[in-house]
Amino acid sequence: MLDLLNANDQPGQYPAESYYTATADFLPQQPALKGETRTDICIIGAGYTGLSAALHLRERGYDVVVLEAQRIGFGASGRNGGQVGSGQRLGQDVLEKQLGQDAARAMWDIAQEAKATLKSLINKHKIACDLTPGVLHAAFGKADLAHAHAEAEHLATRYDYSQITPLDAEGIRAHLGTEAYSGGNIDMGAAHLHPLNYALGLGRAALAAGVRIHERSRVMRIDQGEPASVHTDAGQVRARFVVVAGNGYLGGLVPQISARVMPINNFIVATEPLGDLADEIIKQNIAVADSKFVVNYYRLSADKRMLWGGGESYGYRFPRNLADKARKPMLKVFPQLSGARIDYAWGGTLAITTRRMPAFQRISGNILSVGGYSGSGVAMATQAGKLIAEAIAGQAERFDLMASFPVPSFPGGRLMRWPILVLGMTWFSLRDRF
Repeated sequence: MLDLLNANDQPGQYPAESYYTATADFLPQQPALKGETRTDICIIGAGYTGLSAALHLRERGYDVVVLEAQRIGFGASGRNGGQVGSGQRLGQDVLEKQLGQDAARAMWDIAQEAKATLKSLINKHKIACDLTPGVLHAAFGKADLAHAHAEAEHLATRYDYSQITPLDAEGIRAHLGTEAYSGGNIDMGAAHLHPLNYALGLGRAALAAGVRIHERSRVMRIDQGEPASVHTDAGQVRARFVVVAGNGYLGGLVPQISARVMPINNFIVATEPLGDLADEIIKQNIAVADSKFVVNYYRLSADKRMLWGGGESYGYRFPRNLADKARKPMLKVFPQLSGARIDYAWGGTLAITTRRMPAFQRISGNILSVGGYSGSGVAMATQAGKLIAEAIAGQAERFDLMASFPVPSFPGGRLMRWPILVLGMTWFSLRDRF
């Protein structure tokens, strides 16, 4: 199995092909860990989960060390579509059937608070990341549209969530310059942002709060115990608690996590600035996600480029024709972009679970982990950091509620896990095309 930390990227460098890299407000590189140190909490991974956990733990008075194998926000946190969605990854109707009304309601409340937590951190720490309200969920066919409208009604009647407006074909054309969709929902309680600048802002805030962040410090081994020992190639951290927040880049570091959290790749392109054409294709500054199984997700950048995410690749290496992977579905929806130059094209590794809900896990009494956000991690990963801090401080009810959702291991063991996933994803991809 390839080493995903280095398979597609240069060590210690943000992806040069990314629009986010080109427009980032970078931090100075933080020193690698050398020698032995002690702390209350050692966090592995400087993405949204790890940085949010670090901030919330510092607010509670804990000493915190963060170990990052590459750079702050290097992984999915700095490469994603930037959508801040409402609710959990699974619909409330599904959660109600599986968990009951009370637990489903509590999970909805956690997800709603996730958006508030994100906005609070942005406001408190003055993070400039272009946070903008509005996400439109676009439906291709009648069945998708019926499901979208039923979900909006369910949330309005059962959860008193009134920020979603159902759209028919005419209504969606008032927002998007395309005939591709039959309708959808627009959620003004959701939002979108510059994901890398958000991650860097969390990192800047963590450093200011006294968190010790060590970049270029890849964890090679965790020795369980009280304290636990976390080893890099050049140092060691002895900590009362360990938080594992590496998501899709952990490899086989912790087998209990890799059994349930599977890395996959996704891709985004950025066109040249579109000028007036931008306002014709997306008529308000909203983000969009559609109803395909392999989701197309897109929005305009601050300088009016189309940022289009999607496509799929069933290998750990990014394809050479990466721009074509995302360009083809983009032109199916917006053929008027056929003449637009592609200025940036990049890939990233996210992580999924079998049930598409994040895996909240207690690896041992003092080692916690969350990952596998399945494409919905901007708000939920931020909230996960807050729930981790609560659990370490002895208020574990909400962490344990999220951990109670069953996230089975991927079938087939380590050797067969990837081929089985490829077969399943290929079937759904072909289904979407016909």
